[in-house]
Parts: sequence; structure tokens; C-alpha cells
Amino acid sequence: MKKTFAAAAVIATMTCLAVIAAEDADPYSWLEEVEGAKALAWAKEQNKKTTTELEQVKQYKPIYERTLQIMDSRDRIPAPELRGDMVYNFWQDKEHPRGIWRRATLASYRTSSPQWETVIDVDALVKAEGTPWAWQGADCLPPSVGTRCLVGLARGGSDASVEREFDLGTKSFVEGGFSLPEAKSSVSWRDENTLWVGTDFGPGSMTTSGYARIVKVWKRGTPLSEAETVFECGAEDVAAGGYTVFTPEGRYELVVRTPAVFKHETFFVLGGRLVKMDVPDDAKLEGMFKGRMLLSLRSDWAVGGKTYQQDSLLAITLDPFLRGRRDFEVLFEPSPRVSLQSVTQTKDSIVITTLDNVRGKLTTLTPRPNGWTREEVPLPGLGTVLISSTDSWQSTFCFSYTDFLNPSTLYVMESGKPTKVKTAPAFFNAGGMKVEQLEATSKDGTKIPYFLVTPKGFKADGNTPTLLYGYGGFEVSELPRYSGVNGSAWLERGGAYVLATIRGGGEFGPAWHKAAQKELHYRNFEDFTAVAEDLIARKITSPKRLGIRGGSQGGLLVAGSMILRPELFGAVDAAIPLADMRRYSQLLAGASWMGEYGNPDVPEEWLYIQKWSPYQNIKKDVTYPKAYFWTTTRDDRVHPSHARKMAAKMMGLGHPVYFFEQIEGGHGAGSVNQQRAYTTALEYAYLWKMLG
Repeated sequence: MKKTFAAAAVIATMTCLAVIAAEDADPYSWLEEVEGAKALAWAKEQNKKTTTELEQVKQYKPIYERTLQIMDSRDRIPAPELRGDMVYNFWQDKEHPRGIWRRATLASYRTSSPQWETVIDVDALVKAEGTPWAWQGADCLPPSVGTRCLVGLARGGSDASVEREFDLGTKSFVEGGFSLPEAKSSVSWRDENTLWVGTDFGPGSMTTSGYARIVKVWKRGTPLSEAETVFECGAEDVAAGGYTVFTPEGRYELVVRTPAVFKHETFFVLGGRLVKMDVPDDAKLEGMFKGRMLLSLRSDWAVGGKTYQQDSLLAITLDPFLRGRRDFEVLFEPSPRVSLQSVTQTKDSIVITTLDNVRGKLTTLTPRPNGWTREEVPLPGLGTVLISSTDSWQSTFCFSYTDFLNPSTLYVMESGKPTKVKTAPAFFNAGGMKVEQLEATSKDGTKIPYFLVTPKGFKADGNTPTLLYGYGGFEVSELPRYSGVNGSAWLERGGAYVLATIRGGGEFGPAWHKAAQKELHYRNFEDFTAVAEDLIARKITSPKRLGIRGGSQGGLLVAGSMILRPELFGAVDAAIPLADMRRYSQLLAGASWMGEYGNPDVPEEWLYIQKWSPYQNIKKDVTYPKAYFWTTTRDDRVHPSHARKMAAKMMGLGHPVYFFEQIEGGHGAGSVNQQRAYTTALEYAYLWKMLG
């Protein structure tokens, strides 16, 4: 019997290797050359065909105009970034297509017309330098330390960026200051005169995922070549990096090795030595608070005579921990439908957001002599709460509340009381619309919650155009949010919208994610198609009226769902998707996701990946809905060849598809609002053409 099983295993492995060898001879591999003349010519030809047709759809022009109007609206809530008594904000509109980084006092920000002061004008920078820069953010020293920032700028919105030192006092880039050329760098402040830096130092300095593997300390006034190496990870790891946690009580220097997604080795730098944190490799350091180390768990942990549940938030004073103590304080403990979502802090409190059956809660935890005081902050409804900004040097923080039908509201929390300071305008008429939370039953019996938003006058007769959205990966939670664009382009025009909270996401904590990871990833598709079947069974819609949309991992989800269950859908909108799972780990950042999907170069793992990889499972004699694949040339995270090759192979087998490639945008729909509005309008034009 053992010999029989062994022989079967050998035969299966040999068969898998033969299949791999055959698939490596890919007739569309030339589309992997991102800026190759032939590949770009093909993309432009497909763009012309697609845009010519979709721009003629009657809904296209009004959706484009309204979407651009919403994106450029000056009535949007300016997202706050607290820094001392100032609020910083990055803003794009018609007058500032590339954007401005600006600031106002907190007192002014709270008014209806803040007095903004421009700090960096990206449009002016683009004009002066002739490079299509996209803002990548600024990493600034705490106000108590200095006024310097590291500003990231990316050509066309890619992940790779240049880094330049900037002085907030003079509002200018520092002449002779820290500067890094374009790369996927990991750079942050160690102190006002020293950086932690990981970048492309030359051959062998980057991992196979395309991220820095060498951590160095770079002192002001010295060339980068003289930076001191502190740590190196392996080439097969995802990345390594160093950073400093600045708190009012002191600084903490750390180095992190990331061997795989959701795996970490964290080291404290103490007296010039690296001291490894003795915690599970999937635990996450959430920060340092008043000398305490904050730790969230992704697996149960038995230590110190106790077992702490996965998804718990723990605290312990650092010095006793380093001396061997393991008597953690439990700040949050999950239950089957209640999970931890985010952890941040102010000067006085730890602030956490949690989900109770995918409905948000906000709680502050404040240490007292006899324990912790817990205060749940009242919210206006059963929607989503998001921490907008906190500052470890002050008690004030900002948070927002949002749901499907009510415009987002921003609050400032001061002296333990929330004050409403901004409300976004209503970008669509929600009158007569309704929101429900329903459940579908997946193939293995698991209940999969989903949100249904129905338009005015809805009838359950199977005739409503319905858009089903999902993601289901990397422990990312999909939550109710107000979208003026979706509301005006879809709901207000009579479409129903569905948000599926499938396994692979983080809506119910780490276990919900792990339930669709690697060899279990097939559940991702089973959950999503179960929701589709439930919508059809309830006569909310019908296959010819049901469209699905997802981006990145969500693009893989909808492309795979179409290939596995084509009879369920009338439209498939796959945005910046993964698709060729035989090659994904060899393309750009793909190697960093093998902890999520598996390694296709390992025969045993390819055996399960190949069952749902969209590109490998296209059949000639199957009828598929006319799908829409779109990507961006400047996406250096998910390779544009995934969408290119998927479209080309389907066309080669006689299946009509739409394809569009935006030149700018990185891992998104564009770098400026005009590009984003255009890409968005094409999507909705496609959906209305197919489902309306």
C-alpha cells in the first residue's frame, strides 16, 4: 500500500512538472515586457478599440463629468494629519491636478473655511523638473525633535520613488540634504541627523520580491556609500528595514526581517546589539506606549502558564519583558464575530477600532493606577469608523464615521468628547434606498455575510442590474463606506450594490483570513460565488444582470470566479488583476505574496494553485461573459502583463473581451483626477452596457 501511494505521488509530481514545462512556453510572454515596443503597441491598439466603443455608451459622458466633479469638489473633507498644533493635508482638484501639500492650524481647520498655507506645490515641481511626479507622502520627525521630513515622489504613481529631505520651517528642499534616487526604498528617521535606509545599493542588495534586504544607518554629511550596515536578510525573504519609534517617554530603535507575508522577526537595538523579540513570528508589534510594548496576535500563544487567543491585543512593560517576564495585560480579546481592526495611540490613551459582525466600534483605553479605563465612543450608526490621525504628543485625535448612504463625517476627539467638525456633501440622492446585511451559505456550510444596497423602487423580480464587489485576501477588511462616485454612477441610476465579506479578508480576525490562505484559497471563490447564487436565489438579480468587480487580489477573485462559474455572471470588471498564477511570483513584487497563495515553483503547491489560476484555466469551448480587464503601465506592484495576457489569451481562443491600459497611475486608476475619472467612467460604461 505504501509503495502504491509513493508511486502515485511520483507520477503526480512528474505530471505536474510536465505541465509546468509546457506552460512555460507561453505564446503571450512578450506582453511581460512592460515598456516593450510590441507590447505597448498592442496595448494602444486595444485601448483604441475599447475606448471607442465604451465612450459611445450613453451613460459614459454624464458619469465621467459627474465623477470628475466629485473628485475635484472643494466640499470634500480634507483628510487631516495632526502635527503639533497644525493640521497637514494633501489635496488635489481642478486647479491642482498633481496636488498640493498644505497646512492650517487646528483651530482654523475646525472652521468651515480653513486658512491653508501651501507647503509643497507638486504641479509647480512637475513644471520645473519636467517629470510627472505623483505624491507618495512625507515621513516627518516629531515636532519635539525637528522640522525635517522625507518627501517621496514617484514617476507616474509607481511604488518606486525618489526621497528628498524637506524643511517645514523654510518650506524648501534641503540643499545638500538627504536624497535617494528612484527605488523601492525603505527609509525613515533614526534621529535628526541619521536615517535608517534600505534601498538599491547595487547588485544583490534587493530581495527577489524587489524590496531592500540590507539595512544601513546613514549619517548626515556622508556619502551613501559610507552608510554602516546594521542587518541583512536573505534574498528569498520579502524585505528588511529599520525604524525608530518616537514617544514622549523616549525612543526605541528596531530592525525587522520579513521572511514572508505576515511573518516577522523584530529586533530591538540595545547598546549596539540586536536583541530579538521573543514572540511568535506572526505576532505584530503595534507600538510603544508609556514604556509598554503593544502586541497583537495572529495565532494562539501559550506562554507564562497562560494561553492568549489569536487576535488579542497584549501589553507588557518592555524592561521586564526583556528580562523574561511574560505576564501580559490583555487589552482586547476577540469573540467569534468581534475582531480587532486597528491600534493607535495618543499621549494619554490607546485607541482601538473593532468590528462587531462587520460593524465598527471605537474604544479608548487609558491606564490608571488600578487598571485600565475603557470608554466606548458613541457613533451615529452601524457603519465604519476609521482613525484619521493621532499624535503621540497630544491627547487630541481625529476619526471619521461612514456608511453606504450617509456622507462621511469627521470628528475631533478632545477631553474625552467627540466633536463633529466636517461633513461631506451628499453626492447622490439616497432617498428610497435601503441597506441590509444578509448571509449566503458557502460550499462547506460556512455563513458568509454580505451587505446589499438596493435603489429606490427596488423589486425582487430578478431584473435589477447588480454589482457585486469583493476582495478576500491579505486579511484586508471590506467595510461599509460612502462613495459619491458609486452612488451617482450606479445606485442613483437604478443599480443594486453588494459588498461581500468573504474568507481571506480580516472582517472576523486572523482565522477568517487563514481559512482561505494557500491550499485553502479555493474557498475565496466558493464564498464569492455563494453570494452570487444567493442573490440570484432571492431574485435580487439574475445572471444576465449580475456584474462582479474587484481590483488586484480582487481582480484575481473576479477573473477566477468567471473562469470557474461563467454561467453566473453577465459582466466581469477585473481591475489591475493578478491572473497568471504560474508566473506571478517571478513578476515584480509577486514573490512577496507566496505566503498568501503558495509557491508555483513547488510542484505540490502548484497542484492546488493550478486548479483556480485564471490564466491557466481559460477554455476554448466555454461561453464566458465579455469581460473587461484594465491595468496601468506604471504599476510596479502587480505586473500589467497579468491583465494583458489574460485579455490576449481569451481573444486568441475566440472570446471577446475589453482591455484598457492607463499609462499613469501605479497600482491604481491614475495619478490625477482626470485620469481617475476617465478610468472610472469607462468601468461604469462597461457595466451599464453589459447589465443595463
